[in-house]
Amino acid sequence: TGVVPFVALLLLQRRPVAGRALLVTGSGCPSHGLCRSNVQEQTRRQVAVLNATAQELFSLYLKCQGEPFSSESDKLCNPAGIFFPAFRVNRTSERKEVMVAMYKLFAFLNASLSNITRDQEELNPMAKELLERLHNTTKTTRGLISNLTCLLCKNYNIFQVDVRYGDSSKGKSAFKKKQQGCQVLRKYVQVIGQAARVLLPHLSPS
Repeated sequence: TGVVPFVALLLLQRRPVAGRALLVTGSGCPSHGLCRSNVQEQTRRQVAVLNATAQELFSLYLKCQGEPFSSESDKLCNPAGIFFPAFRVNRTSERKEVMVAMYKLFAFLNASLSNITRDQEELNPMAKELLERLHNTTKTTRGLISNLTCLLCKNYNIFQVDVRYGDSSKGKSAFKKKQQGCQVLRKYVQVIGQAARVLLPHLSPS
């Protein structure tokens, strides 16, 4: 009785490729007990936290990778060659369209953060601050996904969304793992500010 995005997403995180993320079980959205009363305010806070901490996470990630990432980040972390969900909504887009786009963005990001965290646990096991920030950011995105799921169900009866995931880094060299992580986090820094500007007005108290 309620949302179960975590099981579906945890399964997809193991194999982050193109696929469909199921948001709730059953034939439709549950009618009761889905959303907390403060879900919109909680969602606003989560997006604000992610926006406020994204640059610090990226900077710490670069520092922990060492050379050549510290000195050649513009070249090595250019995200042009990686997949990242298109984000074509703006402040004038319909609220439903914004919520769906946000779900796709943060479901992708949650899976990518899990990949990056796994790689950093292997490559930089002593980088405690970085690992803690990665875990905290993943936890926040997971909570945000849960809240977006509830809003989509409650307001629009949407209970499944097609989500495309990026390439897994499993089997790649240490350098490629580090590079893929910095490319994703660089793009994340670029997109999260835009996402916050677009989403927050749609979550203002009515």
